[in-house]
Amino acid sequence: MGASIFSAWNRRAVWHAVRTTVAAAGSLAIARLFSLPEAQWAAISAMVVTQSDVGAALKISGQRFAGTVLGAVAGALLATHATASVPVFAAGILGLGLVCALIRLDRRAYRFAGITLAIVLPGAAAKPAWVLAGDRFTEVSLGIVTGLALSALWPEAKANN
Repeated sequence: MGASIFSAWNRRAVWHAVRTTVAAAGSLAIARLFSLPEAQWAAISAMVVTQSDVGAALKISGQRFAGTVLGAVAGALLATHATASVPVFAAGILGLGLVCALIRLDRRAYRFAGITLAIVLPGAAAKPAWVLAGDRFTEVSLGIVTGLALSALWPEAKANN
């Protein structure tokens, strides 16, 4: 008899999709409940976190939080003291890399720092920089916490190899 479309691998893939959907939709609903202005960042962050098992997610989420804080602060500082431009953006990205290296944060922290800077710096033209930075930090952090909670409550299924 041929392999069933509902083989163990496919079941795991389906449950992973359902688990990721619950995390993303749940964090989006919570962000909307609190009227966060760009609720999609909570859903995006939750999806990133749920791609790992709970042990890996816990280990790297501290780096993600640290990077988000650094990027939000750097974006707000740069937007407050300089006009957003490619050289200012480049200086911010390089500066974040150097700070992450100096305080021994890893590439995941640097990645989240750079992403957050890229969101905050250009967006500060439409909204006060520190408000925007606080919003992005809150939305991303909500997604990270939601993804971690779901990963802990609903662990990824192990392969039966």
